[in-house]
Amino acid sequence: MDNTDTPSSARQSLLDATEALIYAGGINATGMDAIVKASGVARKTIYRHFATKDALVAQALRERDARWMRWFSEETCRAEPGPARLLASFDALSSWFATPGFRGCAFINAAGETGDPADPIRIVAREHKASLRAFLLQLAIEAYIADADALAGAWLILIDGAISVALVTGDLQAARRAQAMARCLLPTFFAPTTKELP
Repeated sequence: MDNTDTPSSARQSLLDATEALIYAGGINATGMDAIVKASGVARKTIYRHFATKDALVAQALRERDARWMRWFSEETCRAEPGPARLLASFDALSSWFATPGFRGCAFINAAGETGDPADPIRIVAREHKASLRAFLLQLAIEAYIADADALAGAWLILIDGAISVALVTGDLQAARRAQAMARCLLPTFFAPTTKELP
């Protein structure tokens, strides 16, 4: 029996439980029985909302993308616009790495569990990275970076590298190390006449 009051609340409980379970233990290790138990939503109700487990997981990841990007943007944009804001992206990561529930990037983790590039879950992971890169590009443009597109690509690699190192090795300083590399790299993206650096 569902312990939720309306179809919309049942759906949200289902998505919240699915996201938490797959982030903590992985997609393949999370069975439908665990999702039913954690969400309190009956199996037949689940399949009224989502035709397959993959569809459920993909939607849970989309919701995580929206929430994570909102958080990352808000944390990063606490700094003044310009190079300082670009570097603040690593301060946001550093605070995230120190949280007890940190399990790396949910989207890298999910992509690693899917073999087919056309898999709906892999597509959501790719969309997340595109959203993150677009945000970084916006920051680079606001900072008057000459080659903003190249900087956004480099920043994405540094961010994902820091996340992966923090997860695999437990190095909570990975974001600080990536930030130091980014600081050294930053002048190479400015126009030759630009004098002002952080």
